[in-house]
Amino acid sequence: MSKKEKEFLIKISEKINHPKIIVSKAKYNEVPEDDTLEKVLAELHELIGMVGIKKNVEDLTNFLKVQKIREREGLKTMNTSPHMVFMGPPGTGKTTVARLLGRVYKHLGYLEKGHLIETDRAGMVAGYVGQTAIKTDEIITSALGGVLFIDEAYSLTSNGFNDFGGEAIEILLKRMEDHRDNFVVVVAGYPDEMQIFIQSNPGLQSRFNRYFEFDHFTAEELMQIFKLNVKKADFILTEEAEDKLNEILIKLHEKRDRSFGNARTIRNLFEKIIERQANRIVSITPITKDLLMNLTEEDIPEINATVKSILLFQEEE
Repeated sequence: MSKKEKEFLIKISEKINHPKIIVSKAKYNEVPEDDTLEKVLAELHELIGMVGIKKNVEDLTNFLKVQKIREREGLKTMNTSPHMVFMGPPGTGKTTVARLLGRVYKHLGYLEKGHLIETDRAGMVAGYVGQTAIKTDEIITSALGGVLFIDEAYSLTSNGFNDFGGEAIEILLKRMEDHRDNFVVVVAGYPDEMQIFIQSNPGLQSRFNRYFEFDHFTAEELMQIFKLNVKKADFILTEEAEDKLNEILIKLHEKRDRSFGNARTIRNLFEKIIERQANRIVSITPITKDLLMNLTEEDIPEINATVKSILLFQEEE
């Protein structure tokens, strides 16, 4: 049997013995095959802004490394909870950091797979008696060996009539105890709501003791994020277009509220600008490579109207 055939059979065996569990209302994020701790940390440092978060991840990584070394030397280790609370507005990198942390835990030998399962209230809570337990169990089972990321986790404690969010929390707490060394839970959302959420249940307080605070990006960082989108999509931003766009980003940053979408807003704005560029060049003959790549001042929408539209849309959400 050749080396390639052996490698193929190993991969097939791995998929059979560790199959992906597909759960509705959840997103599965797998660890790259050729992944290493060095690659994870390099990706972390490539993220725009987030200085404090990067320091948090580095501190945690160093702590985990030393605990493993102490374990190998037969010394006592700190029995700390691995579960975390991510507090911050949308679009600030919470899911991205959770994905990176899953890979860190895997490479340091704390998690078997290191994958990330993304979900929210809709993925855990059902409308009828008995169904919430089934949904929550399915989500947790799919996350074993990796990280379970629950976005807007505070919505589990809405306490409305016939609300089963509390049941989901109790099941989650029990599974966190049953599988204390087999998966990590990250709950995320706005700071005030997350503090109320954690304080609402003594079990949550005892299991979540590591807090990461994510901030809004600055106007300069928003421009860096936009330029990264431009580069990845094979476009070029002209100087005049950049000047006009910068005015939009400065006004957005000044007038933002806590629901401002940060990187998500930048992505949506980028897509709108690409559409405007397409409308501008579609009737030109011939359409050259330069025309296809250049984003000009004309492609950037009107400043005040754009700012008003973005902020109004987010308020409605």
